[in-house]
Amino acid sequence: MHITSLSASPSERSRSAWLTQFALTRLEGRAGRHHDILVRALPAEALLSADVQDPAIAAAVQAVEAAELVIVSTPIYKAAYSGLLKVFLDLLPPDALRGKLVLPLATGGSPAHFLALDYALKPVLSALGARHVLDGVFATDAQLRRHEAGGYVPEPDLIARLDRALAPLTPRMRASQEDAATC
Repeated sequence: MHITSLSASPSERSRSAWLTQFALTRLEGRAGRHHDILVRALPAEALLSADVQDPAIAAAVQAVEAAELVIVSTPIYKAAYSGLLKVFLDLLPPDALRGKLVLPLATGGSPAHFLALDYALKPVLSALGARHVLDGVFATDAQLRRHEAGGYVPEPDLIARLDRALAPLTPRMRASQEDAATC
């Protein structure tokens, strides 16, 4: 299975980017290819001017189009996903997520922002053609405590929710790998 992850936090030490990488480790050994897009690392001028001809932007859009699973992670600010994610999603073709599995991940300061996944992010993903959206996973700052060696320590409940969200991928990934082996 080809996975593309979109990490849309402007911060280098981002909980949402860390959560994306953690989700990918939960899929380790089950994914064929992976492309990680840090939206903050894309050229700002090209993003803001919607220059889809820019090589880095074109490559990122192509990675989304080629994916079977797209993991979208964002911090939640003021009950909405990041502006950085919005700018990137605006560059995608109207049906860029059609036929793909999509896993939305989000982080926020408190549980009060939990519904932003359902009321802010999922409608945009649907507008881009997503019809197979896995259960979103929202983590509060308290559920991802900083580790003194770097990174974060997830609460057991967060790990369980992430594993439940990823559970539908196991049979699909096995079937995808078996199909590839018979070709």
